Amino acid sequence: MSQPRHCPAVLIAAPASGQGKTTVTAALARLHRNHGRKVRVFKCGPDFLDPMILERASGAPVYQLDLWMIGADESRRLLWEAAADADLILIEGVMGLFDGTPSSADLARHFGVPVLAVIDGTAMAQTFGALALGLARYQPDLPFAGVLANRVGSLRHAQLLEGSLTEGLRWYGGLSRERGIELPSRHLGLVQASELNDLDARLDAAAEALGASCDAALPPPVSFAAPLLQQPAATLAGVRIGVARDEAFAFLYGANLELLRNLGAHLEFFSPLHDRELPAVDSLYLPGGYPELHHHALAANAPMLEAIRAHHAQGKPLLAECGGMLYLLDALTDVAGERAALLGLLSGEATMQKRLAALALQAVELPEGTMRGHTYHHSLTSTELEPIARGLSPNGGRGNEAVYRTGRLTASYVHFYFPSNPDAAAALLRP
Repeated sequence: MSQPRHCPAVLIAAPASGQGKTTVTAALARLHRNHGRKVRVFKCGPDFLDPMILERASGAPVYQLDLWMIGADESRRLLWEAAADADLILIEGVMGLFDGTPSSADLARHFGVPVLAVIDGTAMAQTFGALALGLARYQPDLPFAGVLANRVGSLRHAQLLEGSLTEGLRWYGGLSRERGIELPSRHLGLVQASELNDLDARLDAAAEALGASCDAALPPPVSFAAPLLQQPAATLAGVRIGVARDEAFAFLYGANLELLRNLGAHLEFFSPLHDRELPAVDSLYLPGGYPELHHHALAANAPMLEAIRAHHAQGKPLLAECGGMLYLLDALTDVAGERAALLGLLSGEATMQKRLAALALQAVELPEGTMRGHTYHHSLTSTELEPIARGLSPNGGRGNEAVYRTGRLTASYVHFYFPSNPDAAAALLRP
C-alpha cells in the first residue's frame, strides 16, 4: 500500500455564488506561484470556464473534484497525486458553501481540507463577522481555516472587517475592488481565458493587491490518503480521435483527454471555425462551448461542414455534447433572432434563450454503460427524433436530458465525465 501524502491545502468557498471565489482563488494561486511555489488548483463540481482562468493563474492543469460526478475514489487519487510535488493545493468551491448535494462543505469534510471563506465585503462592516461566524460554526465538524474579504473599499474598510471577527477566526486578508481585477462574465459564466488579452496583468494585479493585505504563509499541511489504483479494461490503442477545440468549442474536461490518452488514443485537435478539413482520424469528439457566438462563421466554413458530414456517412464514431450537438442540428438561432444553417446531421433546430434552460447533474444509462456528467445550457431544441436514453438527476435538478443516436453518432446536452465509466467512453469512440 502507498503511504499518505501531505500538502498545505484550503478549499475556497463563499456564502453564495457571485462573491468572487474564482478571482480570489486565482489571486491566491498567482501570489504563491510568484513566490516560487508549485500550486495545484482543483475546481469543485462541474465547470469549464473557471478552470481556464485557474490554469493561467497557477501554471498547472486544473481538474474537477466531486463526490458524485467524479466520485470519492477518483477525487482521492487526484488529490494524492497532486500532493506528490505541489507546495500548495487550492480547491475552488461551487455555489454557496453548504449548497447542493453533495456540497463544497461535504467535499471539504470528506478529505479534511479546511475551508477558507470568501465574503463580499461590499456595503458591510461588523455584520461581516456574524456571517463569517455562521459559516464557521454551522456544521461543527467542518474544518475551517479562516476568512478572506473580497471587494474591500479601503484600508479602513478592511480594518473594520478584520476587527469584526470573533472566536479566534483567522483573517486571511482582503482583496480590493479598486484595482480593476474582476473577471468579466457572459451568459454561461466567466469569459474564456483565451479571450482576455490582459488576463496575466489582471492576475498579477490581483496577486499584488492580495499580498499587500496578508502574508504569503502557507496553510497547515493536510494528509491525503493513498487511493486504490485500478486500471480500466478498455483500450483505444491506435485510435485517432479528432477533438474540436477553438473559440466555439472549448468546454473540455482535462480528465477526459487524459483518460483517452491513457487508453492509448492519439488526439488530434482541430478547429471547426478555422480549419478547412479534418485531420486523418477514426473518430470525432465535439465538446460544448459557444457555437451561438460563432454560428455564422461555422455555417460559412462549407469545407469543414462537408468533411464532418462525410465522416458520419462513412459510419465513423462521432460524440457531440451540448454546443457540439447544436452544431449537428439543421440550424441554430441566437438571442437576436439571427439564424444560421449548420451540419444537418440531426433533424431539428435550436434557439438560444435569455434565461437558463437547464442545470443539473446527470446519470445516463447508455447501451455502452452508465455515464455521469452534467447539463448547463441556455438553448431549447426542437426535434422529432426519439432519444435512446434520458439523463436522471441525483438531486432533482432541472435536466433529464435526451441522448440521440443515428448510426455511430451520439449527441446530447449532457457533458459526460469519461472517467465515470472508462469502458463506456471508449466504446462510444472506438471504430
